[in-house]
Amino acid sequence: MGISWVKSNGLERNLVGLYYIRRMAMIEARKIEKSYGDLKVLKGIDLAIAEKEIVSIVGASGAGKTTLLHILGTLDRPDNGQVTINSTDVFGLSDKKMSRFRNHEIGFIFQFHQLLPEFTALENACLPAFISGLDRKEAENRAKELFQFLKVDHRMTHKPSQMSGGEQQRVAVARALINNPSVVFADEPSGNLDSKNADELHRLFFDLRDQFGQTFVIVTHNQTLADMADRKLEIIDGVL
Repeated sequence: MGISWVKSNGLERNLVGLYYIRRMAMIEARKIEKSYGDLKVLKGIDLAIAEKEIVSIVGASGAGKTTLLHILGTLDRPDNGQVTINSTDVFGLSDKKMSRFRNHEIGFIFQFHQLLPEFTALENACLPAFISGLDRKEAENRAKELFQFLKVDHRMTHKPSQMSGGEQQRVAVARALINNPSVVFADEPSGNLDSKNADELHRLFFDLRDQFGQTFVIVTHNQTLADMADRKLEIIDGVL
């Protein structure tokens, strides 16, 4: 399932202001609003994202980027509005069904890898698969394939403290991909890396999209990464 874009002679606008006709979106948000007390963070956000598209979201600190990402990824709920992923109204699901949907359909990459220090790289990467009920051997085989692709297979038995920052983030990427999710949400994924490791991670996202077919939605302050994306969306004062 995805989105088909064709140029329109009538220049009909889609939700994000591009001159295309939107036929089917993999991710669609309509009129998303979110406030914290008297502070209105998101003010009626509309967007549509295609299957296998890499979209960056930029904006000043406090503009609402992470809030929007967390809502799209079901980590937070909007005050108003609707989010659909693969035609599923995610906030219409019960908490149990939403947790299962999140586990199977969504991967997350954060600025800080958030690996569990007492577990090996392989065990950390397998955790979402174990939660989904996958057999241990199959989960480990999936993780090993990802580690080979991510070039950290020599670190499988190491714990996070024994790996570099770039290696830890690659293990976190493997963890995000272990259940073959439809979409990966990344929040400042290279913000804690030096420029060399950041550049490698940025290129890796495109390799992963080409190899595994995931959609990526990336919040970033890194303009190089933002400009590499298929589309760059900017939030200004809660408006897309």
